[in-house]
Formats: sequence, structure tokens, C-alpha cells
Amino acid sequence: MRSHSRQILTVEETFGQNGWHCELVEGRDVLRAGFDAHHTRVDLIAQAFPALNALVVVSESRLSFDETHLVSVLELLARANKQLTLGGFEYDMDREFLVFRITNLFEREKYDSDIISSMVHCAIAELDRITPYAAIVRDTPSDLLADLDLARLLLREDIIPPVPGDEEEEY
Repeated sequence: MRSHSRQILTVEETFGQNGWHCELVEGRDVLRAGFDAHHTRVDLIAQAFPALNALVVVSESRLSFDETHLVSVLELLARANKQLTLGGFEYDMDREFLVFRITNLFEREKYDSDIISSMVHCAIAELDRITPYAAIVRDTPSDLLADLDLARLLLREDIIPPVPGDEEEEY
């Protein structure tokens, strides 16, 4: 059995520094963790690719759609992806999971912990952000789906969680 790479051990160390519980997958350069976000439970997978000095962070959450709603949610994710600079949304149709994936190439074997932390925060926040929009699509009656303006739906800010530290303090 092969040992874990220096790269994935750097990721594990960063998780520990942040107080995040994680588990290394035996025999693979993969780490698993779970987080409770504002709207959903997020399963997180971090995979190192040592030959490339690359790290992929994937967040996912189960959300099922019937065939009628699936087309609309795929369009929703495509529209959301057009607004992103880093990472992208996917829908795993086989397992029925909303997915967000972000990748970074590092210069050294020892990954930068600030970048790792940012990737994890981004993966969790983006998945948590898209979940209520996808739930609105799922909960829209089939006969009203054609009337649902997905571009306008994505403009709604009342359903997205606040950015930590951006909340206004009340006195």
C-alpha cells in the first residue's frame, strides 16, 4: 500500500489548523470532510494530483429532480456558471447530487494553506448559494416551469446566505 503524498498531507494539516474534521482515504490522495452550511449539509472531497501539483476541491449535496425539472435545473447551473470566475457547478445525474468543483495548480509540493482554505470556503459557499435556487426550481409546479425566468431567479439576493463578516451590526 502506498503512502499519502506530501501534497494531500499539506491539505490535511490545513484542515487541522482551521479546526475542520477530515479523514484521509486509505491508499488514495483524497481527503473527505463534511460541513453544515446555511442551507444544506455539504460533503467535501479534496484530491491531490502530485504529478501536477494540483488540488481539486469538490463540494456536493444531494438534491433530486424529476425529469421535468432536470432540464430547468441544468439550465440554472449553466447560467450560474457564466457568472463565475473560479470553479463551476455540475449536477451528478447518476447519484442525484448538486456539485461545485474548483481546481488550483500550485508551484510547490507544499501547498499554500491560505489558498487551500480559500478553495474550501469557496466550494462550500458556492454550493450553499446555489441550493435555494435549485430548490425553487424543484418545487415549482411542472405546469409553471415554462414561466420561471431563471436569469431573474439568479438575481434574487433575499435567499442567499450572508457573507461572513458582511452582516451589519445593530446598535
